[in-house]
Amino acid sequence: MQRKPTFCLLQPRSYPNRLSLVIPVYNEEAVVPLLRHALQQFTRELQGEAEVILVNDGSTDLTLQQIVDWAREDDHVKVVNFSRNFGHQIASTAGLDYATGDAVVLLDADLQDPLHVIHQMIARYCDGYDVVYGQRKARLGETWFKRLTAWLFYRLMRTLVHKDLPVDAGDFRLLSRRCLNALQQMRETHRFLRGMVAWVGFPQVGVQYERSQRAAGSTKYTLKKMGAFAWTAATSFSILPLKASTLLGVIVTLIGVEEAVRALLAKMFHWYVVPGWTSLTVLVSIIGGATLISVGMVGEYIGKLYEQAKNRPLYVVSQTLNVSPVSRADVEPRLKAVGKQ
Repeated sequence: MQRKPTFCLLQPRSYPNRLSLVIPVYNEEAVVPLLRHALQQFTRELQGEAEVILVNDGSTDLTLQQIVDWAREDDHVKVVNFSRNFGHQIASTAGLDYATGDAVVLLDADLQDPLHVIHQMIARYCDGYDVVYGQRKARLGETWFKRLTAWLFYRLMRTLVHKDLPVDAGDFRLLSRRCLNALQQMRETHRFLRGMVAWVGFPQVGVQYERSQRAAGSTKYTLKKMGAFAWTAATSFSILPLKASTLLGVIVTLIGVEEAVRALLAKMFHWYVVPGWTSLTVLVSIIGGATLISVGMVGEYIGKLYEQAKNRPLYVVSQTLNVSPVSRADVEPRLKAVGKQ
């Protein structure tokens, strides 16, 4: 179990009266029946009330119909349906926005993150921790290449994004209400929830577990998407790439100095060279490449500033089920009271 500096005293708290389970879903028609069965069994084990918030992120299969049928039979299941696909991080954000529990657990629909681990998370929550993240000590059923790229991803993100970002920890985590209230103040367009949770602080601790194989269906996170996710996280949460462009400029300058020295020596010692061709070609290529890379880096940040400046909503909800403005208004005073704890 990994502990972090808490920066404040731990205050033990009671078992959550209501636990919110936030689950983004995208083309998971093969998983939904298994997820439903597993959650029905799990919620019976809880001491308090539970709500399940399913955010449909523009699925094109039968996922929406399945979760709607589920919600019609169980009013503890809430459905938030997007008008189109907005992405996993935005879907997770929407689920957190609609959560009304004293504690909120964010997890994926594929059942790779075992539900029984949530009991350990709740125990740490009762000890006073505001964030309890699942930390994978093993990844069952995955290829060596997947394990290697995941290992590199988490360590790279710790370097680029935030020094306190826990390694081998995905979005599977429990958040207290006061931590969630702080997190909801961050409304940037390009979101990296793991880094944002690390940034807001509060007492955080990890619980280790073995990640199971996917219950059904196929992963939606391809290598290409993982690379894009890493790049979004790095450029939306860190200025290190901009610093890298400065370092690149220094390297190009040193190469230029080296070329100048070599040309001077060739002149002095009468080395045979095609006059000016080599040095000119090398320098133009290197300087041109470095310039384009640096401009591209700056362009990434300017593009993100441009998109943020539009101030568009993070997502558009077309339909909801078992969610009403009245019920959310009624619960708001209780949420604020919990947030002050």
